[in-house]
Amino acid sequence: MKNLYIAEKPSVARQFADVLGVKGNAGAGYLESEDSVVTWCVGHLITMSYPDAYDEKLRKWDLATIPFIPTEFKYEVIPDVSKQFKIVAGLLNRDDVGCIYVCTDSGREGEYIYRLVDQMAKVGNKEKRRVWIDSQTEEEILRGIREAKPLSEYDSLSDAAYLRAKEDYLMGINFSRALSLKYSYVIRNYLKLDKCVIAVGRVMTCVLGIIVKREREIREFVKTPFYRVVGTVNVAGQTFEAEWKAVKDTPYFNSPLLYKENGFKQKKDAEDLVKKLSANGMEATLVASEKKKEKKAPPMLYNLAELQNDCSSLFKISPSDTLKIVQELYEKKLVTYPRTDARVLSTAVAKEIYKNISGLKRYTPMAAYADEVLNMGSYKTIAKTKYVNDKQITDHYAIIPTGQGMGALRGLSEIAANVYEIICRRFLSIFYPATEYQKLSMTLAKQDEFLFANFKYMLKEGYLKVATNRFARKKDDTKYSPEFIETIGHLKKGDILSLDKFEIKEGETSPPKRYNSGTLILTMENAGQFIEDEELREQIKGAGIGTSATRDGIITKLVNNKYIALNKKTQIVTPTFLGEIIYDVVYYSINGLLRADLTASWEKGLCGVADGSITKEEYTDKMNTFVIKYTNLVKGISNQNQITTVSVSYTHLRAHETGRNL
Repeated sequence: MKNLYIAEKPSVARQFADVLGVKGNAGAGYLESEDSVVTWCVGHLITMSYPDAYDEKLRKWDLATIPFIPTEFKYEVIPDVSKQFKIVAGLLNRDDVGCIYVCTDSGREGEYIYRLVDQMAKVGNKEKRRVWIDSQTEEEILRGIREAKPLSEYDSLSDAAYLRAKEDYLMGINFSRALSLKYSYVIRNYLKLDKCVIAVGRVMTCVLGIIVKREREIREFVKTPFYRVVGTVNVAGQTFEAEWKAVKDTPYFNSPLLYKENGFKQKKDAEDLVKKLSANGMEATLVASEKKKEKKAPPMLYNLAELQNDCSSLFKISPSDTLKIVQELYEKKLVTYPRTDARVLSTAVAKEIYKNISGLKRYTPMAAYADEVLNMGSYKTIAKTKYVNDKQITDHYAIIPTGQGMGALRGLSEIAANVYEIICRRFLSIFYPATEYQKLSMTLAKQDEFLFANFKYMLKEGYLKVATNRFARKKDDTKYSPEFIETIGHLKKGDILSLDKFEIKEGETSPPKRYNSGTLILTMENAGQFIEDEELREQIKGAGIGTSATRDGIITKLVNNKYIALNKKTQIVTPTFLGEIIYDVVYYSINGLLRADLTASWEKGLCGVADGSITKEEYTDKMNTFVIKYTNLVKGISNQNQITTVSVSYTHLRAHETGRNL
């Protein structure tokens, strides 16, 4: 009997075939040897059927036919890949195939891809085993095959995968139809569009809400000027600045004249303070001076969200582009599995981590650092640090270099090579000591007021030696030299210091920044920040909006729907006019879709199904109840014609910005 290995895509199948020694022409849709067959999907081969597959009457969008909740869901082969499905189905059911090794991506979506194929192909009671790997190196593939568990052990993960798809399907079908039937005519006429289908989704609409809310915060923000008072202190001919602050038991403490403790609302009040401070001589007394050392540890390792954020900032590429690149690096054996939420290593990997480090000695930009780490021996105790934690890993550990596949580096694009470099730098940095800084804080008294000065310089470079890359914008921290800071650090309490002048520095408050594609990904990952209820925030800790595998796709979908605009040069994300109107439509109908806490709680529930703490029946009941309730609520809306009045102020603003009548 032969073993059948089924991968998610042809390139991964080829890696398995190479390791297993299975050769041949892939043109037949599979490769075969005396004891093994290797085949592949091409991503999804099966999809959920549209409502008209259940009943032809459902082809027409009609309020009378929703809510639509099938008792049993239907699936069908995707026409474009039907040829490969027939090949795979035939192989799965071949009499001489004894054991099926499922080698699709090790995660919820990979599980779903195979289970749908298995279901549609009606595979009998063959032995099925799940290969779960973290990289595509030969050792890892062989380990995954050797340690493959019965597929049944992943049934809960499969349940979660099916439920995620059903949930997106039910919300998409019912809510999009309900809202389109109620509102599309009004929006179409208002915006002079040929057609308008209102597309909503469990995750997509929530993300739209985050973007629109931020844009409206910026639009409604009123800049407030403030005025700081700064004194120039002279020590042996060299000067530094000390800033006035209102502290407890001083005249201006909690004064309504202040914007903050260090700034006045009105310039005149700042001028009055300058007059006061300038009277009775230009001297101040040093009343406190504190020196202390500060250590900054290396950052945690990359997960996909952190990598996408850094790539957006450093290289101005979208999360989708980052995922494509790191997927390419993974398939070329250069890095570990990319779709991960973890930022730590597993205990098992930590024991063998010297192999990854040693391999980087063959990568010229990192060779010297890898050699230094091996000589320091810090990798031997890495398991005792915060960078190794099995409890923080669900499917996969962090993205790190494998130390292998160096031959593939020559074929990488410049941007892919840059992404590989920052992954390597982040990885090696955890084996270096913390960066150490010297800090000095000084408090000066002038009459009954106080001035404050703070200084900082680097003592020991530590991990920054390897972590600092050529892509980041260099920060200039050289305002004061270490020698000067050391000099003033020797001043003693009670010393009288000379003041050259006092001046007023004007500033103004800034609106919140727009999201770029990277910060939006991080915001989706850390959805708990939007939840005011502390108990609820703790309940959904670790659950974000979407998953590492889907977040980039959500942003792409919003762009394709013309609900948001993504600037390719800056990666800044803004809502379109249509996107704002869709937001208002949802806000006044199914506003739960805009709530980060609700969206994150759905994701938390799916994780609960995957780990067995929530039954699929419980989740299904909750899901169906939600869909039925809000579909019926939208059907009952009768004031849909008023929705355009909500966006009137925005219309006027946009018309002013573009110089045309919207």
